[in-house]
Amino acid sequence: MTKQLGVFDDINDAIDAAYEAQLKLMADYTTVDRDNFIAKIKEKFLAIVEQDTIDEFKETGYGRLDQKIIKNIGSIAEMENTSGLEPKIMASGQGLTVEYQAPVGLVGALTPVTNGLVTVACNGMMMIAAGNSIVFNAHPGAKGSAAKATDLLNRAVVEAGGPPNIVTMVRNPDMDTLGVIMNSPKVKLLIGTGGEAMVDSLMRSSKKVIAAGPGNPPTVIDETADVIKAADTLYGMIPFENNMLCVTEKEAFVVESVYDEFVNEMIRCGARLLTDEEAKQVADYAIVTNKSTGKLMANRACVGRDANVVLEAAGVTPSEGDLQLAIFKADKDNPFVSTEQMMPIFPIVKCKDVYEAMDLAIKAEGGCRHSAAMWSADIHRITEFAKRIGTSLFAANGPTVAATGVGGTGNGSSTIATFTGEGCTTASSFTRVRRIAFGGGDGYTA
Repeated sequence: MTKQLGVFDDINDAIDAAYEAQLKLMADYTTVDRDNFIAKIKEKFLAIVEQDTIDEFKETGYGRLDQKIIKNIGSIAEMENTSGLEPKIMASGQGLTVEYQAPVGLVGALTPVTNGLVTVACNGMMMIAAGNSIVFNAHPGAKGSAAKATDLLNRAVVEAGGPPNIVTMVRNPDMDTLGVIMNSPKVKLLIGTGGEAMVDSLMRSSKKVIAAGPGNPPTVIDETADVIKAADTLYGMIPFENNMLCVTEKEAFVVESVYDEFVNEMIRCGARLLTDEEAKQVADYAIVTNKSTGKLMANRACVGRDANVVLEAAGVTPSEGDLQLAIFKADKDNPFVSTEQMMPIFPIVKCKDVYEAMDLAIKAEGGCRHSAAMWSADIHRITEFAKRIGTSLFAANGPTVAATGVGGTGNGSSTIATFTGEGCTTASSFTRVRRIAFGGGDGYTA
């Protein structure tokens, strides 16, 4: 096999190589050089992203291939360069002070099984923009995709005249290699994208952590909402990548006066309404108890799978053709409502009024402070709900992904750091602020 640049058999070698690469990056290259590296990375990735996404899909089996290709292309193409690192200038008669965003050094990172390729590509570009290097501990289930991305990224940087090993990883990652990264004095910052267990692992380190924790995004639909638009929009977004995106709505709370209308509109769009018996069968199979924590969690065999695959596995007769989304009328205590299920099975809860809908949505979100949305013509209700639920991302009269620029204005991000508060991360999120002062101006006295 051709040697993959940046992929090491020993985790310590991966750390050392990335550490040395970052020192060289800052000593020998400018921000213009870093922008050239990022441009070359985009060029290389966009030329092969379709085939590499096919390979990733074969490796993990998560999501929908056609939509995964769209997601990966968009994420890579829209990644920013160093333009977001704007210095702050303060000048007076007493002197000049410049405040700027400097690199933190070597960053250690975890990648999720759901996005092995694009997380390496996009986080790698963000680190280069910030002036950092990065060593990945990829998810074992997507280590092949991560290794391909690491190799391609390094080859692009070298072709553009930069140093190798700006991005590195260990070939066979596990919890032991993660421990080495977390405890290495050369690693200055840890980032991670994944679930609650991932966050817990990283937070045990004494280092600064930027973590994208779990989310269970609710959407509230009140009696003033444009129900047809809400149904059309949600039907288009919920099943995208089989609901694997952490930002995507996982349950709806609908005021009873428009409840039947909303359900019927979802059916019109193409959703299948499960019977009460079918819904129970699916919930009993798709939501299980975590043996370690005792908490409810999605059955891993269902995460990111097509709706018909989940239905058939649960003993429910699948639909003919390619079913995008299954919905069901859910009680507020249904396990699908309170669990980040990440599959195209969508519970819809009937609420007596908008205030009950808000209360139940806040409870279902579980304090993750990730994402939420509301459909309403009443700006006061929207404002109240946004304040009360306090999520990092909030959308009004649109899908939750509108906050990342899909159907709205904003920037996407491979790491939406909800747990640690950074929100949609950019290159500047992975820097440290430094200040240089030139004194001795007119107002200076000894």
